[in-house]
Amino acid sequence: PTIMQLFVQTDKVNCFDVQETQTVSDLKATIARDVSELVITHEGRPLPDDMLLALLTPNSTLNVAGKLLGGKVHGSLARAGKVKGQTPKVAKQEDKKKKKTGRCKRRIQYNRRFATNVNTFGRKKGPNSNS
Repeated sequence: PTIMQLFVQTDKVNCFDVQETQTVSDLKATIARDVSELVITHEGRPLPDDMLLALLTPNSTLNVAGKLLGGKVHGSLARAGKVKGQTPKVAKQEDKKKKKTGRCKRRIQYNRRFATNVNTFGRKKGPNSNS
């Protein structure tokens, strides 16, 4: 059997001489005692335990990490977006022109009362009269 070198990165990088007939589970047994908690990855993908090490390229680096515990998701994902789906769609209202404020309002008020007003005889007319 041919012997090839693999670099195994745990907290530090170790070099292992392995035979091509060995599997990933054999490599796990040489690294640690508790094999069930280990995950060996190569290029970001976890390797299955029954995979032969001969399928890997020689001198490649394998990463060893512990299994992560999966947490529970609060609330059912089946009800996600429930409120948005329930609310009826309302047509958007047309925008009303906003009232002028400040200096601009005072300017319009001045022009309406004094500048363009022509003095007429008789009673003073209100602002809403159209005559």
